Order: sequence, then structure tokens, then C-alpha cells
Amino acid sequence: MNLSFDLEHSLKILEDLVETPSPSGYTRDVMKLAETYLAESGAELTRTNKGAVIATFRGEDDSKSRLITAHVDTLGAIVKEVKPSGRLKLDKIGGFNWNAAEGEYCTVHAADGRKIRGTILMHQTTVHVYRDSGKAERSSDNIEVRLDERTGSADDTRALGIEVGDFVSFDPRFEKSGGYIKSRHLDDKASTALLLELAARLKESGTKLPHTLHLYISNNEEIGFGGNASVPENAVEYIAFDMGAIGDGQSSDEYTVSICVKDSSGPYHYGLTRHLADLCKKEGIPHKLDIYPYYGSDASAAIRAGFDVRHALFGPGIESSHALERTHTDSLEAAARLLRAYILSPLAED
Repeated sequence: MNLSFDLEHSLKILEDLVETPSPSGYTRDVMKLAETYLAESGAELTRTNKGAVIATFRGEDDSKSRLITAHVDTLGAIVKEVKPSGRLKLDKIGGFNWNAAEGEYCTVHAADGRKIRGTILMHQTTVHVYRDSGKAERSSDNIEVRLDERTGSADDTRALGIEVGDFVSFDPRFEKSGGYIKSRHLDDKASTALLLELAARLKESGTKLPHTLHLYISNNEEIGFGGNASVPENAVEYIAFDMGAIGDGQSSDEYTVSICVKDSSGPYHYGLTRHLADLCKKEGIPHKLDIYPYYGSDASAAIRAGFDVRHALFGPGIESSHALERTHTDSLEAAARLLRAYILSPLAED
């Protein structure tokens, strides 16, 4: 049986995902999209009360199962205040720096379904007026949305249907460039695309799995509680399939799969982590072991919630996380290869 990897299909899914706005708390559309892809795989589908989707593929041993999660919720913002000028004050959704969003085009998702376009800017943007435009703090007090509408007052803006609590999504700017994939929200839609592509290949190949597999598409990871509930009772291994963090002092890069041994929550399960590294060595999969100092995952959230599982974390390396992100198709392929090696392998030892 050939459990192959289709890069072009993965990139098509990835583009569909990143072009579907989904800041944490506003994920209905992207979850429907993920569910549509999973339904085509013939998996057993379960929708949780929090809106996540779990796709189950029965294996030869159904008494002990594996769970792999990736998340589709992203960074974004929410309207904090309609200012007297008619512009919008924002509050962050997820952890990022305002300079990473400054100058980006955005969409305000009004409660009545209207979508109003705008640009995220500093209030003091105009250098011909504001002497401190370059020095002013990039903060929620200074960042605002300039709407692409004729509005000069709070009443004008409210007449458009915009109100406090409306979600704001950032344009992804998806682009393929010489083997690189550039886009906002590769965290974690790159991994999600690989999981959805894997689901399609499982159906196509008729692969028999040694253990039942649950693919958990999470929708609240960026705010800390995406995969901390609805874990199947017989799950013994829990993999967070999420991005590898790149920067000074890091081992991860854009060309290999990154296996995290520790993040801000503490070390991941030693036996399961070593199992992943050993699979890479056995299969010749380019990989790096790494520590992510300012990072938490759905797997660590599940551990905090009290689930008795072995947990681990791996995924493609993503440059400039929570900003204008980038990865390479080599990293996507390495991550996809480890996924396949893992789900076909025996359970890890303690």
C-alpha cells in the first residue's frame, strides 16, 4: 500500500485555509471547510461543543488509539472601541506584536454578515504632521483601523453595522516563491493542510493502521484551550502537529521537520519524543530537535487539563512566527513523511 504525499494537493488545501478568515473565536467558516475535506476521506466525524472536529480512522487495535491535532484558529483582533473619529480601536486576539500587523489590510466582520475593508495603521502615521511618527509606541492606544468607507464619526461607523465585539481578520498574502511558501497564518494552517491531505491519502490507499487514529482539528489553540477537552478515552498518545520556531539559538529551520523536546510548559514525553526522532533516523527524514522557550501547544494544554496521555510536538519549521511567516516545501515534505512513519509505527515505549 502506497501512502504517498501529494505536495500540490497540500498547497491547494493550505491556500484554501489561509484565505478563509479564522481568528480565534471566529472559526465557523474554516471549521466547515476542514470538515468538508475530512468528510471526503470517509472518516467518522465528531463535532465538539467548542466547535472542533475529530476525524477517526479505525485501526487493527482499537483498544489504544493515537490523537494528532493541528489548529486552524489564527491571530487577529476584535473591535474594542468605535472612536469619535470613526476609526476603530482594537484589542489583540492571540500573542503578537502590533508592529507585525501595522500597515496590513484587514476585514471587519460585522455581526450582520457585512464585511468592511480597512487598513491597520498607527494614529500618528502621517510623517508630515506627526513629528514622533517613527518613535511613537506601537500599542493598542495608537494602533487603529482606517475604514474604506466615508466615515468621520462614531455614528457614521455604527451606521455601517460595525460595533464593539466585531472580529477583525488580517489579509494572509499567500504566495509561492521558489519553493518557499509565504503567508500569514502558516501557524498552524500549514500543519492542518498536511493532516487533511493525509486523510485523503488514507482513503485513497486503503492503508491499514496498527492503531486507531484520531485527527483533531482544533479551533482555540492561540488562546490556550483548543485541544484540552474531548480527547477520546482510549487515546494513549497525543501529538501536537504544530510549527517549529526559528530564530537565534534555535536548531529548527525551514527545510526539515522540527521535533520539540521542551517548551514553556516543560519537557514533552521522553519516550514518545525519542520514538519520533528514531523514526526520522530510520526513514532518513531530515529533522531537528529543538526547544521553544516562549511556546505552548494543544498537547501541553491537554496535559494541564489532566489527560493521562504521552504527549509530543513536531511540525514544519516556520520563519517569523506570528508575523509574515514563511516555510519551504522541503519542510512540509519532511513533516508529512514523519506523520506517515508515525501512524504506521508501533506505540512508543515509556
